[in-house]
Amino acid sequence: MSAPQVNLTFPNGGKSSFSGGLFINNEFVPAQSGKTLAVINPATGKEIAQVAEADAKDIDIAVKAAREAYNNVWGEKVPGHKRGRLLLKLADLVEQHIDELAAIESLDNGKPVSIAKGFDFTEVIANLRYYAGWADKNHGKVIEVDSSKLTYTRHEPVGVCGQIIPWNFPALMFAWKIAPALATGNTIVLKVAEQTPLSGLRMCQLIKEAGFPTGVVNVVAGFGPTAGAAIAAHMDIDKVAFTGSTLVGRNIMKAAASTNLKKVTLELGGKSPNIILKDADLEQAVSWAAFGFSFNTGQCCCAGTRVYVEEAIYEKFMEKLLVKVKSIKTGDGFQGDTFQGPQVSQLQFDRVMGYIQQGKADGAKVLTGGERHGTEGYFVQPTVFTDVNPDSKISREEIFGPVVVVHKFKDQQDLIRIANDSIYGLAAAVFSRDVSRALETAHALKAGTVWVNCYNQINPQVPFGGYKASGIGRELGEYALSNYTNVKAVHVNLNIPAPL
Repeated sequence: MSAPQVNLTFPNGGKSSFSGGLFINNEFVPAQSGKTLAVINPATGKEIAQVAEADAKDIDIAVKAAREAYNNVWGEKVPGHKRGRLLLKLADLVEQHIDELAAIESLDNGKPVSIAKGFDFTEVIANLRYYAGWADKNHGKVIEVDSSKLTYTRHEPVGVCGQIIPWNFPALMFAWKIAPALATGNTIVLKVAEQTPLSGLRMCQLIKEAGFPTGVVNVVAGFGPTAGAAIAAHMDIDKVAFTGSTLVGRNIMKAAASTNLKKVTLELGGKSPNIILKDADLEQAVSWAAFGFSFNTGQCCCAGTRVYVEEAIYEKFMEKLLVKVKSIKTGDGFQGDTFQGPQVSQLQFDRVMGYIQQGKADGAKVLTGGERHGTEGYFVQPTVFTDVNPDSKISREEIFGPVVVVHKFKDQQDLIRIANDSIYGLAAAVFSRDVSRALETAHALKAGTVWVNCYNQINPQVPFGGYKASGIGRELGEYALSNYTNVKAVHVNLNIPAPL
């Protein structure tokens, strides 16, 4: 039995071939069960590849490989500057293959090639290089107590880390997870999303080419209830990091707590408010608001899907927003002027359309969109709702599609209460020319990220994560290093007499 092979032909004429096996111990292998899962192009709804489907037995094998690597060839046995050099080498290889990788991502996920290259993989490279720089700088410190002893702290790797990533930014989430974990000396068992496994598997070839030792990075494709659950509950995994829905995040926590009480970080859902104050630059606010809910086909956990517009400018704002939204080019990601691709799967398409139908049934008004786009693939028209009941499903639940609800407000104090009245707290935005008013509003919003006069701006140096049901811990920046380190305090007796 051999691992399946992926052979892709892109609409632009390019090709790519690589293994669709499980990447364990620096080799691509079939699943123990021999099972494979189908990979679907969401722009056509047609199968493009088969990849190995992992289950609990495969997770066991991957964890053993990661543990052996951690004990023998990685962790503190490899100094930080050498770990950093490997991450830099991987970043260089991604940069060399960026056109191929972007095409794989577009075929697999549906996002435009231009965005996959100009945003996703550009940020992948930036993240790898950023954490390469941290690899030899994550220091403990000497703590003064008194002259009778020397006291210091060490930042030690956690050990074997289980990581589960989503399908909306497959390659970028791959980098967000592996870069800080490797920089701090951990080994990895990572599950790519079953809907979008291809860019991660292609990246594994580059990980091997970069020279990472055998067993340091292990990557599998599989389903959440089998492979994902096995990672969350595994007794020999020391930490689990998950990005995905709040519902699944709760299950991850339960599984982690019920076994070895492993460390857990979660980056979960959102229903982010975007506040447009009357003194905002109207043209900029409209453009950012449209971008905020439609970027990545609305498949962003931080998407600005609740827009609140101050009454004095509401009519002008809506007039310009409709023009902007109607100008969004929806289509195949290999067409040069496409901004919005398809939803990632039939399931996600049905879910989004279900919310749209629910909104209509609840009496909300559709100003534009609200229907399927085209006849092939999983395309949804960018959709704008008004006259929405604040307690309706489309106003309170995460839709994860190109759907926005727009509300009018008069009283800002009441607005802050409404904006914060959500189980989520991942992101928010405020638009205003008045710096004092903008910052006062930003500070009052209960969210892990607040953008002022912009939206969806992510940088490797800046932490990202949520309040409330939007998660635990922070990705990115120096803050992410703490996800993957244990702090040890060491007390050295210099001249303390024994008490007995």
